[in-house]
Amino acid sequence: MSDFSDWSSSDDSDIEELLQADDTEMMVAILAVKDLEDCKKLLDQRKGSQIGRLCIERNRALGHEQLMQDYFVEVPTYPPRLFRRRYRMRRTLFERIVKDCEANSHYFTRRTNAAGAMGFSAYQKISAAMRVLAYGIPADYCDEYLRIGQDTTTESLRRFAKMVIRLYGDWYLRAPNEEDTKRLMEINEKRGWPGMLGSLDCMHWKWKNCPKAWHGMYLW
Repeated sequence: MSDFSDWSSSDDSDIEELLQADDTEMMVAILAVKDLEDCKKLLDQRKGSQIGRLCIERNRALGHEQLMQDYFVEVPTYPPRLFRRRYRMRRTLFERIVKDCEANSHYFTRRTNAAGAMGFSAYQKISAAMRVLAYGIPADYCDEYLRIGQDTTTESLRRFAKMVIRLYGDWYLRAPNEEDTKRLMEINEKRGWPGMLGSLDCMHWKWKNCPKAWHGMYLW
């Protein structure tokens, strides 16, 4: 994105506050999952158990503990700015979504399986779904870190997309009214885009002169 050097320091703080607003970040997340749902670009469907299929003991509890230590304890390994970069939202908003998913879907509650082993937590499942959404990575890309396999990631992504649309779609996917239009126009004018109703976060911005390896790495 362009670096508007003529902005004043007060404008910078106002814009940063707007960029970090829960409503703005929730809108971006909703549109991302809605686009995924509309385009039908989900990964391979879950196939279930098969004879001769490779079974890996992933230590799900270790994956959960590592994730919580890295991002969700009082003093996490990675600071809030890195959380927002990697999850495309603030931690408070992510935790709100996790709690809402747990309260409205049995799938996202942590429970034991038939063998008595503790299953994946909502934080693991939704983190895996968010990584796929944020970076467009394969479903098994986070296996080593989150200890969650391709099939579970695919199923988590599918259920997460449907759950987010069901929980928040009526508000965040509704047509803007006069008050919404005025608010969005004011926000974008402060961003340096007067007259723009949409959001750069929700557009397909072309990285014409930027190295492809940097694509998606920076938020403004």
